[in-house]
Amino acid sequence: MERQIPLDPSARADDPRQDDFRDDGTHEVTPDLAYQALGIVNLAFYGPAGAGDRQWVLIDAGVMGATGCIAKAAAERFGPDSRPAAIVMTHGHFDHVGALEELAERWDAPVYAHELERPYLDGSAAYPPPDPSVGGGLMALMSRFYPRGPVNVGARLQTLPADGSVPAMPGWRWLHTPGHTPGHVSLWREADRLVVAGDAFITTRQESAYAVLTQEPEMHGPPMYFTPDWISARASVERLAALEPEIAVTGHGRAMRGPQMRAALHTLARDFDRIAVPEHGRYVLDRPGEVR
Repeated sequence: MERQIPLDPSARADDPRQDDFRDDGTHEVTPDLAYQALGIVNLAFYGPAGAGDRQWVLIDAGVMGATGCIAKAAAERFGPDSRPAAIVMTHGHFDHVGALEELAERWDAPVYAHELERPYLDGSAAYPPPDPSVGGGLMALMSRFYPRGPVNVGARLQTLPADGSVPAMPGWRWLHTPGHTPGHVSLWREADRLVVAGDAFITTRQESAYAVLTQEPEMHGPPMYFTPDWISARASVERLAALEPEIAVTGHGRAMRGPQMRAALHTLARDFDRIAVPEHGRYVLDRPGEVR
């Protein structure tokens, strides 16, 4: 069964003439948004270059051991010793919170997340176990060893505002896009139709170590091995596709833009069960009489 939705590399949202990534792993998508690729995951910096102290926002916090890389990129982009006004989390999986505790303490920065994600960020709950049987790749097979216990930034943790605004990010709104995790959020800016989608959808086949290494562009549902609620995941992709985004920055894979990206996202939303949902697995409803 064909599950791939290839994306043409020409649809990259950053400058395809750049030699892969800069030394610090960052790629600028708009004058006030850049993302940093750290091995298996991306994070994003909001704010114009040279913004200065407390004039920018970090979105997600990468993998364990990435503190120095993230701090160095922030200093280069915003100025020496500049600290963020906030750290905004799309969700709390291990590859998005690896440097969170260290960075929040170093920068004395508030951390914002959806209220349903708080237990995984205040030390009180672990995520459900992964499903290494899905996806058919090395990354999926290894998922049984990935950390799923919570981090604890409870002293600095705040709930995203109920009105949908994003602290220190004027013109942006947060959207609840659950499925991959209960409190997963995506960030949306209507002015230029830019979505920071986290892992609600991604642009590489994250289950495959080869795809992660090569960053072969492909419209893809959330990583299969860490997605426990496929019904909500489908609704989240449908919601994001309905926005008709012009630019998509995702938690895994290249940032993409334009009509080809939108068409692929609509295909994913329309055929989500066929393309994104495993045929069988720990979190798949596949017993007779039940509907996925």
